[in-house]
Amino acid sequence: MATTTAAQRREQAKRDYDAFLARCPTRELLSRLTDKWVALVIPALADGPQRHSELAGRIAGVSQKMLTQTLRTLERDGLITRTVTASVPVRVDYELTPLGHELFPVMIAIKNWAETHMDRVFEARTQFDARP
Repeated sequence: MATTTAAQRREQAKRDYDAFLARCPTRELLSRLTDKWVALVIPALADGPQRHSELAGRIAGVSQKMLTQTLRTLERDGLITRTVTASVPVRVDYELTPLGHELFPVMIAIKNWAETHMDRVFEARTQFDARP
């Protein structure tokens, strides 16, 4: 049985994870990361720990249930941590993990791109919809 180095294992993982393949588990992760609530929660947590109510106030339109589900999913994927502080009432804070901080620049770039180019997208939609 041949022993592999860490570098060889990383190289093999790169070959194993190809999102263009139907069976690749990265497809599930890509699906999750492209969720609009995930795209807003990650940048919202970039400034440091926040409580559920702070996030709900910052992200207009998200329901309590959807925010809770999104936070649980991000915690499960190792992108955020949930810290419970014993007090009255109990305090629960959410913050980005190192992995979440690595993802942040990508998510903020997509958010900023969307905000910057929305007028052009509306224009393209209008032209497309006007076609016979």
